[in-house]
Amino acid sequence: MVAASELMIERNSLEISLSDLAQKSGVNAALVKYHFGNKEGLLLALLERDAASEVANLEYLLDQPMSATEKLKLHIAGIINAYYRFPYLNRLIHLLLHESDAKAANEVSRFFIKPLFEFQRRLLEEGVASAEFRKVDPVMFYTSLIGSCDHLFHGRNAMARAIGVGDVTDDVRRKYIDHMTAMVLGGMVKPVSKAPKIVKA
Repeated sequence: MVAASELMIERNSLEISLSDLAQKSGVNAALVKYHFGNKEGLLLALLERDAASEVANLEYLLDQPMSATEKLKLHIAGIINAYYRFPYLNRLIHLLLHESDAKAANEVSRFFIKPLFEFQRRLLEEGVASAEFRKVDPVMFYTSLIGSCDHLFHGRNAMARAIGVGDVTDDVRRKYIDHMTAMVLGGMVKPVSKAPKIVKA
């Protein structure tokens, strides 16, 4: 799995063969079939490994004694940072959800999509209960946030051809975190109500 992850990052592609993995890892390619069944099984296990740490971070964040607004800021940064740290992540999710069998798609939904959606739903409810957020449809929120992050990394090549943008550098990552935080909070966070002015007669 380490070899697969490193190869996909180096090549910026999911196109890796069993012989590539054998050469990179120094082990026999037959071990992939022995442990994972096939290359798809290996990729599914890799995504589950990467998702596990991210899901654990979500539960930790939800339990922290801070405002829902601060948790949302950290969540936006965390999602973008995860996509940046694992640049193959979004493409791997697309592959396993849409170009693999139903079993693989169900597994991705179980260990990644459902926990992420459930975290966001609970965070939104917390923000509404504390009067920090206006009421937002969690499906719409998930689609907006994950879709915007997904497009930055998945659609970057098309954007590069169309409008000449470059790679997703660390500077782009930081600017995108600031941009998405301002966009999301600007549409969700309730303005702080000010005490009415007392007009003297």
